[in-house]
Amino acid sequence: MKYLIKNILFATLLAVVLFGCEKVGPLAVYKSGSSATLTSSSATVAPVVADSLKNVITFNWTNPNYATDSNTVKYVLQIDSTGRNFSNAVSITLTKSQTYTMVAKDLNAILLGFGFNYNTAYKIDVRVVSSYANNNDMIASNVLTINATPYVIPPKVVPPSSKALFLVGDATAGGWNNPVPVPTQQFTKVDSVTYRGTFYLIGGKQYLALPINGDWSHKYSVADGTKNGLSAGGDFGYDFASNFPGPSTTGFYTITMDFQRGKFSVVLVKAFGLLYTPGGYQGWDPASAPTLGSPKADGDYSGFVNFNAASEFKLTSQADWSGTNYGTGGAGVLSTSGGNMSVASAGVYYIQANTKNNTWSATKTTWGVVGAFTGWGGSPDVALTYNSGSGKYTGSFVLASGSDLKFRANSDWGINLGDTGADGVLDFGGDNITLVAGTYNVTLDLSHSGYYTYSFIKQ
Repeated sequence: MKYLIKNILFATLLAVVLFGCEKVGPLAVYKSGSSATLTSSSATVAPVVADSLKNVITFNWTNPNYATDSNTVKYVLQIDSTGRNFSNAVSITLTKSQTYTMVAKDLNAILLGFGFNYNTAYKIDVRVVSSYANNNDMIASNVLTINATPYVIPPKVVPPSSKALFLVGDATAGGWNNPVPVPTQQFTKVDSVTYRGTFYLIGGKQYLALPINGDWSHKYSVADGTKNGLSAGGDFGYDFASNFPGPSTTGFYTITMDFQRGKFSVVLVKAFGLLYTPGGYQGWDPASAPTLGSPKADGDYSGFVNFNAASEFKLTSQADWSGTNYGTGGAGVLSTSGGNMSVASAGVYYIQANTKNNTWSATKTTWGVVGAFTGWGGSPDVALTYNSGSGKYTGSFVLASGSDLKFRANSDWGINLGDTGADGVLDFGGDNITLVAGTYNVTLDLSHSGYYTYSFIKQ
């Protein structure tokens, strides 16, 4: 039986080979096309806003002579900033046509999409890539270089008529106090529709942008502050309902307000490292404890802490007890297994802790103003009064003539603060601050660890 089955299968296979297959002719082969020649109606395009709906430039190209009907040939017009070799090109796909006309608003949108500034001439490259409909035999034309100038379109959000913008909120060092301190909480005007600033922001808080410092009448804000990802940027508007949500981490951030597009962005410049200082003086609660800051996030922390009585305390890496906890392992030694640290009496202490070198110190401080008008210490410093509610020091003094001055602790140069760069932010051992003659009210704010500010208000 098995021989019979073999013979039947063999006969069947032979029949399929001899009679079931018909010879197929060779597949069609189409000749290659040629490079199209691209031309334009103009080499310079500089429309104005009134031209938005007008035709401003026309591109024409020759027939690339593909073998198929010319109506089935595919063309891709590509536009890119000169010098990028079309790596970021805007592509416009066309069929049945060897010409394309652009209206001003479409070209303007492309130019702005490249990040070009308004009313500034730029060079753009244009080419057309032709192919069969299935993208076979893609051939690029010659490249045209066009001088193009984008125009300013009506902004999505009306920019401040004051031509100024200020930051306010509990995410800032100035809190919700209005007017806000300047220049530390004032934006820089980049152009008529863009404002930008780099600010110290406290993690997990909120803020607003004000067109007039000291005035709550109007604000720039967001529609829904609970929207996911909004702390990094998104849409904003005029007198919207919600505050801007700040980033979760304390540090320096660059905020850009783009009124043209109604968009804002928040970019981290430098994160702060933080240590919390829970202790008996505040109920051993890390979440509500003052912090020490490390502006460079390099393990070197410092800050000013107000103890209302002699107290023991510790340092924690988180706003709870589940992180790394530090105590003292002996005089000036920082240890993760040591006992509680302590201060002997009430007062504001300058606390330093280095988690790399495992050292710490606490220096009780009082603060004053010293300068040429006091003989740089020849006469007593102007004493400042501490307000435990605000965490700020205040005072007043009279300058008979202009004077350089600084802040210092304990009438000693061991801890002194100046303002290098005159940016309103204090630096340890920083440059002298210069004032003209007059009567001044002074405020020193040491409540934000690693970020210290001041103001001198002339009466």
